[in-house]
Formats: sequence, C-alpha cells, structure tokens
Amino acid sequence: MAEYGISAGQRVAVVWDRSSPVEGLKNLVDKIQALVGPGSRVCVENIDQLSHSAHTESSFDVVLSGLVPGSVTLHSAEVLAEIARILKPGGRVLLKEPVAMQTGDNSRIKTAARLPTSLTLSGLVDVKELQKQPLSPEEAHSAQEHLGYQGNDLVSVQMEGKKPSFEVGSSHQLKLSFAKKSAPSGKPAVDPTAAKLWTLSANDMDDEGMDLLDSDELLDSEDLRKPDPSSLRAPSCKEAGKKRACKNCTCGLAEELAQEKKESLQPKSACGNCYLGDAFRCASCPYMGMPAFKPGEKILLAESNLHDA
Repeated sequence: MAEYGISAGQRVAVVWDRSSPVEGLKNLVDKIQALVGPGSRVCVENIDQLSHSAHTESSFDVVLSGLVPGSVTLHSAEVLAEIARILKPGGRVLLKEPVAMQTGDNSRIKTAARLPTSLTLSGLVDVKELQKQPLSPEEAHSAQEHLGYQGNDLVSVQMEGKKPSFEVGSSHQLKLSFAKKSAPSGKPAVDPTAAKLWTLSANDMDDEGMDLLDSDELLDSEDLRKPDPSSLRAPSCKEAGKKRACKNCTCGLAEELAQEKKESLQPKSACGNCYLGDAFRCASCPYMGMPAFKPGEKILLAESNLHDA
C-alpha cells in the first residue's frame, strides 16, 4: 500500500463497480483502514451511485477507483467530474482502467492517449501515468463478462491526478498598481526613431515629384447633367404593376381601388325606366324614393339601399 501514499488521519474514498470481486474489495478496504487509523472513516461507494451520494465538496484527501484486484472499471466524464468535486484542494486520485492501444469497436473503452486527457478535462492537474501492464487472467475474464470485449489488446493503466490547490469558484484579490512608472534613467520613454516612422509632415511631401489629379477631370458630361425630377420619383404601386395597394399607400392607388369597388356595387337598370321617377320604377327598384334624373347620369346609392328584393 506504500505506492498509494496514504497516511494516518486522511479521509479516503474507495470506488468500486460490479466487476469488483467482493473478497478483493473487502481486503482493500481493511488495508486502507489500517493505514488511516481508527479515527478516520473509509467510505466505500459504488461507481454508479457516486453522483447520487450525499458527499459535500472537498470531502476526501484521497480517492481510489478501480484498484480492486480483478476489476475492470471504466470512468465516464461524469464520474471523473464527481471525483474532482469531492476531492479536497490538493487531494489526489488514483485510478486504474483498462485501455486499448488503438481505437476499436467498443466506444466505451478509451485509448491509452485518451485516458490522461479525460482526467485533465475533469479539472485535475499533474496527471501522470504510474503503471501500465497487460491484463491479468482475472481482469481479462472480467473484461469479457462485464464489458463484452473479446479482444486481447487491452492493457491496465494506473493513473494519478491532483485537484488544484484552490476550490472551484474561489476568488482572490489582486494587488494592482496603476501608478505611472517613470522611464529608467538614461533611456527615453519613446524611441525617436520609432516615433518618426509613424509621423508624416508637410516637409515629407515632394510636390514636384508627385502627380496630383484634378477631381473635376474625373467627371464627364453625363455626371454634370441635371437629372429629370420625374426620374427621381419612386414609382407608384400601379406603375410597378401591383394589383393591391400598400398598407400606408400614398400614391393614390388605394383611393382608386376603393372608388372602383364602390362603383361596381351600383346596380344597372333592368327596365330602363329608373330615371323617369317613382311612377315608372319597379317595386324593388333601388332608386325608389329618389327624384328623377337624366339618362346616363351617375347616381351613387348608399350601401343601405343595396339589398336583395
């Protein structure tokens, strides 16, 4: 157990999964309990229930995961993030996981290069590989039984990582000085040579060696011609070929369409005697009650007079 670096008085969490042999788990917990002493408690957590545990932030000095002999524990991103959360600032995590030397069909199994990256992305620092060795016969059997992996290219990798010495979300006041610093003696604050490169004066302009263009020469006769005011007016809705007026029509198309609609509602005489007066009009004539008018004269009726007989 010396390689775990556990000392008396530390709080330790042991994480196991369904591939962990019961006897191997019990022996590991007993050995760790003997190291930390009777005054400290060793917590044993199932990896599937770790995120549902009631552990507060910064609860443990050391977390051991997947170290039960014969187990093949896989650590997801959520599990690694939870381990980083319950670790104290400066605390360590030691884990063991089977990895593939190259990408295979089983997406759950990480590659040897991906495992350290996963620990770093979870918030751990000083991530390093402690040991790499082929799977033992017990671990190879567990990989086939619990992971469904039938290949023989898996290796067991033991990793270590530390939580930063500060808590996530902590703050610290920075001592900043905004006093103007004086330039060192003997050295100007601004290099004159550098300043001159960005300075342009009238003396730098050699008029005799430069060809200046008259802006009026760039205009032709078409540019100087006064435009026709009608060409500057925006086309009306009707000129643009629209059959409906705009919402806020100002070109007169809306009034024109309203007048056409009103005229289309005016009835045409069926008997031809409507203009002579009521004595010559039918009983259902819409002009009933109106005075006589000249033939062809346009008479506008109110909408109340337009109804079916």
